[in-house]
Amino acid sequence: MKGNRKNVRETALELLESIEKNQAYSNLLLNHAIEKNKIDKKDIGLLTELVYGTLQRKLTLDFYLAPFLKNNRKLEPWVKPLLQLTVYQMEYLDRVPDRAAIYEAVEIAKRHGHKGIASMVNGVLRSLQREGLPSLESIKDPAKQIAIATSHPEWLVKRWIEQFGMEKTKAMCEINLTAPLQTARVNLTKITVEDCIKRLEEEGYAVEASPIVPEAIKCLRGNLASSSAFKEGLLTIQDESSMLVAHALGVQQEENILDACAAPGGKSTHIAEKLANTGAVVSLDLHEHKVKLISQNASRLGLENIESKKLDSRNVQEHFEQQSFDRILLDAPCSGLGVMRRKPDMKYTKKEEDLSRLQEIQLSLLEAVAPLIKKGGTLVYSTCTVDRAENQETVQKFLEKHPEFIGDSSVKERMPEAIRPLMNGFDLQILPQDFGSDGFYIACIKRKVD
Repeated sequence: MKGNRKNVRETALELLESIEKNQAYSNLLLNHAIEKNKIDKKDIGLLTELVYGTLQRKLTLDFYLAPFLKNNRKLEPWVKPLLQLTVYQMEYLDRVPDRAAIYEAVEIAKRHGHKGIASMVNGVLRSLQREGLPSLESIKDPAKQIAIATSHPEWLVKRWIEQFGMEKTKAMCEINLTAPLQTARVNLTKITVEDCIKRLEEEGYAVEASPIVPEAIKCLRGNLASSSAFKEGLLTIQDESSMLVAHALGVQQEENILDACAAPGGKSTHIAEKLANTGAVVSLDLHEHKVKLISQNASRLGLENIESKKLDSRNVQEHFEQQSFDRILLDAPCSGLGVMRRKPDMKYTKKEEDLSRLQEIQLSLLEAVAPLIKKGGTLVYSTCTVDRAENQETVQKFLEKHPEFIGDSSVKERMPEAIRPLMNGFDLQILPQDFGSDGFYIACIKRKVD
């Protein structure tokens, strides 16, 4: 057991170093490390928690360590993540006794470095254990206090305070530290929600109907992607916020729909299910391997009305007739600030200037797809971010330049009951704390008839 545990902590340390050094995505590296190091099934949970938890709270852990690292000359690159990892266990994991966490850290330091580093690691951790953690209350600036306490970059906290106010920002930063529940969309062309829940319960999953989206279920225990219900195409793993897009589009059977940035196909397949396998969904993506994912998802779900193509949506006008689609979904590339709970490392790599660069791309995509909509047709613009520059401002700029389009406030009637109070005219900004889903934005605009 002990040897294995060591393996878990050492693997966690390697992953943290790798993520730091290569700015690589934690979820991809984690899966690779589990296979490569043959991590015991029962230890996968601990490894995941150590890596995500330490990443999730990195700035807080640095704040706790700072007073104890004052006189240390430049540390070797692996020492800092080892200390962060250990303080994370001491502070946030009740089931790991402090002495065990410290002992493991010192043993790892001996193997990775030399006696001097091992005794420095021991000294820092013992002092911290003896003197206790420095208080976050000592940070007087409220934005800075939220930033350190919830481990978000200060520029982002200040930006959100400006956009949402102090209270909503604090709540959003706090929920970003928690793991999201897995949710799935039931494929209503094959099974009802009740029958799907029954099926999953028989397989040993703990699931319940979503109070938000009628075709959604929440998973309380187990990973639905491993279920036979998933393999048979009875469900798709998808966040509840992202399911609202197909509702906003309001498709009718036999219509011709374009999904302009479609991979991996969650929204395309939802639209295809709402068309009850009639009409046509043209699903575009820039990358060949992602286009394959759309096709695989469609065939697993038994949907034959999706045609996926590799194409840069900025060039759609060269491939499709003007006014040839009844409805278009543009789920635009964005900063992803709404999905930080799933990708904790993202907090530290984004920069403020990224957001204005993204707005240019979003506007160029809107410009490209807009002429393809029929008169009276609907365009839904969506992102998985919470930032005004990429959301409300992008849509506003587009509408100012295109008087032939107008905000469509009838979208409210198409939305599930639970969502209507959050609607604001023709658009909707969901924050992660609203109902525990991803942060998400949806705007519905219509091409005027004359």
